[in-house]
Parts: sequence; structure tokens; C-alpha cells
Amino acid sequence: MEVAQIEKAFDRAVEEIQKVVVGQRELIEGVLIALFCEGNVLIEGVPGLGKTLLVNTLSKILSCDFNRIQFTPDLMPSDVTGHSIYNMKDREFVFNPGPIFTNLLLADEINRAPAKTQSSLLEAMQERQVTVDGTTYSLDRPFITIATQNPLEQEGTYPLPEAQLDRFMFKLLVDYPTQEQEDGILNHYASGRDNRELASFGLKAIMQAEHVLAIQKAIGHIIIEPQVIHYITSVVHKTRNWHTVEVGASPRASVNLLLASRALAACRGRDFVVPDDVKELAAWVLRHRMRLKPEAEIEGVAMEDVIREILESVEAPRQ
Repeated sequence: MEVAQIEKAFDRAVEEIQKVVVGQRELIEGVLIALFCEGNVLIEGVPGLGKTLLVNTLSKILSCDFNRIQFTPDLMPSDVTGHSIYNMKDREFVFNPGPIFTNLLLADEINRAPAKTQSSLLEAMQERQVTVDGTTYSLDRPFITIATQNPLEQEGTYPLPEAQLDRFMFKLLVDYPTQEQEDGILNHYASGRDNRELASFGLKAIMQAEHVLAIQKAIGHIIIEPQVIHYITSVVHKTRNWHTVEVGASPRASVNLLLASRALAACRGRDFVVPDDVKELAAWVLRHRMRLKPEAEIEGVAMEDVIREILESVEAPRQ
């Protein structure tokens, strides 16, 4: 697949999603770029900002299997992965697959469930497989998990383990819409279109599973020069010894920053990565992989400011 075709598919997907989701351009682009890398996404924001609506809309424009899991405090790991049932007739156990066996998985309000249930996604998110009762089952490709979570300040939430956070390629933040964007949302309802009935928006399926896989394969051929690779590792290494950071980003952050930069370049119509691609994606890749020192948090230091300072401290290579 040519770069021009990837750019066209990306632009068409954004256009279709924006028929339903008003504003939130950065969020839409982030989810699509992660899809093209087969990377998992964590979306954080207060309820009612369209996180679930975005994923539901994405499932309509992709001719792929889609499942949703509503995470609750009483959800069990077997409710996610599936379980074995004893067949009285054949006198043997038969595996009943859970909702994780899909292409696009929406883990809604993932931090409402305890850590034991959250960890049931770990193997699928990394190895694209599920092991139940000693038997390993491969998941169909492509497979990505898009999880939504409410801010941890809210009651009844459980923080995600660091090992699980590290398996998300991006953490995207959703903020309140502007008044003009909120006018657009209300105009949808005023004109008779309802977000609960996506058929009323006339969405078109523009990609199938094989198209997504072809895009993912093509992105692997995007050129990234050694000096840009060194720039990525320099930024990530800075997070590990920055004065306000207690825990820096792992090597998986460097890998994801490289993969995402390639995808972004292709979506912009280029067959090569530039340092600006890395800068644009750095916050998405790093914000959930770093932990500030307690004294920095007390002083009100923001993670976004720290990432910006780190980027400013590393000299970008000249193209």
C-alpha cells in the first residue's frame, strides 16, 4: 500500500467519525494512528465527553468485529477471557470464548474494576493471545484494546498497575468541548439525529480488517534515519534522570514512539519521519509512563510541562 493511500484512508476515517463526534480532533487522530500501529489506547476524561461514542463510531466505519466490556467492581477475569464449560454429553470441557475475542475491544471505565480483573487483559494486549486453563488461544488480527477511564480523583476507581499502563501505546486526554462545539452537538439532536442511533448519521464502512493489516505492514517501510532514532532514545533517556521525575519511561516507550512516528508520517503523506513527528506524539506516549516525585506533585508540577521541558532540552536533528 502506498503512502498516498494511507493518507487518504486516514483522512476519510477522520471525516466519517466527525459526522458523529463533534470536535476532539486530536483524540480521533490518536485513536486512528494507534489502530494503524496495532497499539492499545487509554482515554481519560470525565463521563459524558464522548469517549465511548468515539469507539462505537470507529467500529461502524471498520468492517471488523467489535465487542464492549463494561468494567464494574464485580467483573471477574473469566468474564473477559472466557471460561471452560463441562459438556455432559461429550464428557469433556469446552472453551466458551469471552468478549476479548474480537478485533476492536472497548474496555469501558476500566478503572472501575479491581486489579485482578484489569490484569486479565495483559497477555492479550501484549502477545495478542489468551491463556485459559493452560491452553493458549490466538486472537484474530488486527486486535487493539481501547480503554476508557475516569480520573482517579473520582470515588470508586482503582489505579491501573504500572505494568498495564506501559502496555498502552497512547494515553489520550479528553477535555470539555468549546461552546461552539457543544452547539454542534445539540444541533445533531435538534435535527433529529441521536448518538444512540448511529444509523441516523449515514456512516460508511471504509476499511476492512485486511485493509488495516495492509496499512500496518506498509508503515513498517516508512524511513526513519539513525539521527531521528537517536533523538527518540535521547528524549526517553532524559525522562529517567530528570530532576522532577521519580520513575522514567521504559524502552517500550522508545519503541512505541518510533512506531507511532512512522504511522503519523504516513498519515501526513510522507514516507519518512521528521523530528516534529516525535515531538507531536511525545506527550501521548510518555505521560502515563512517568511518575513525578512527591515534592514535585505537592508543588503542583504538571506532567505536560515536564514533557515539554524535556523536549526543549534535547536538540532535534536537522533534516
